[in-house]
Amino acid sequence: MSKALIIMGSKSDLPVAEKAVPLLKRFGIGFEIAVASAHRTPGRVEELAKRRDADVFIAIAGLSAALPGAVAAHTCRPVIGVPVSGAVNLDSLLSVVQMPPGVPVAAVGLDRGDNAAILAAEIIAVSDPAVGERIAEYRAEQMRKAEEDSEKVAADVGS
Repeated sequence: MSKALIIMGSKSDLPVAEKAVPLLKRFGIGFEIAVASAHRTPGRVEELAKRRDADVFIAIAGLSAALPGAVAAHTCRPVIGVPVSGAVNLDSLLSVVQMPPGVPVAAVGLDRGDNAAILAAEIIAVSDPAVGERIAEYRAEQMRKAEEDSEKVAADVGS
């Protein structure tokens, strides 16, 4: 079974991580969640990043958001950075997207643990066609819902 490792910079990032959980389950991707800080527990970050059983990493952090880059420094596997909103939203967003050459991190929007899960699934789907099929089903449901919403709005407004 394919696996994602979600690493949060602190326990306060859990609401963002929880957005990923139902989608990873839906796509049939195993996962673990851990707390490790790039600044307070760098050895633990390194240990987690070097795990061979993770196909993709989702690193969630706010403030300086160094965690995604710290994870990427210790693995050649894909790392998805999820910046966490706060008093000044640009700090974590810019920290995640501005990685130095040679150590890329994919970035999703502020607090978008759900999009991180979808991106992780898309990466895994490159080598796991069953995951790709589940993503296609999810997208078809999203399209149907948008069409239903459009019809409802048109009926409610009377056009």
